[in-house]
Amino acid sequence: MQLRLVPGVLRGRSIDLEPYDDRLKEELRTVLNCDSEGWQLFSTSGQGEHFENWWASISANIVKGHWVAYAIRDLRSGAIVGTSSFLNIRPDRCSAEIGATFLHPRVRSGYVNPEAKKLMLAHAFAQGARRIELLTDLRNVRSQAAIAKLGAVREGVLRRDRQTWTGHIRDSVIFSVTDLDWPDVSRRLDERLSAIPTPSNSA
Repeated sequence: MQLRLVPGVLRGRSIDLEPYDDRLKEELRTVLNCDSEGWQLFSTSGQGEHFENWWASISANIVKGHWVAYAIRDLRSGAIVGTSSFLNIRPDRCSAEIGATFLHPRVRSGYVNPEAKKLMLAHAFAQGARRIELLTDLRNVRSQAAIAKLGAVREGVLRRDRQTWTGHIRDSVIFSVTDLDWPDVSRRLDERLSAIPTPSNSA
């Protein structure tokens, strides 16, 4: 069996994940144009003058089948609030990475990230994934805590793993969720999200 990640809208209770297309481009440009300090940790910046290169690079990888990129739409406000992607998709190994995740600061530490990861992980394992990796810069303590809170297993540090757009050679902390982990991770995410009111019940 091979992993087959077919682009399509992933619908949740509080957010939708919408595959990149040209209709989303300008809205994404606006929402990614913030948090200069946060963008320092990325391989490619999507902020301001860098957005066109971000969009072109991801679009090229989508065409090659290496990425599936999503805009994250908050159903409470109707606005796009961030982005996340499947990348390094390896169908023969039934594995992929979830990354290139950027959330607008106003929605961090809330329901958006756990529900986005729940939708993406559920989709990946339903499509034949055996292993999903999540990598983050060793300097990004906030991101490491968020990934661990999802229930992913910290496997170690990849030293001098990749170069950020600023030229920094980063060490990457690698986490994973496997198909054997997924039932427990899914249950924990459901419990976490069940405490969050649905959009129709919110003020």
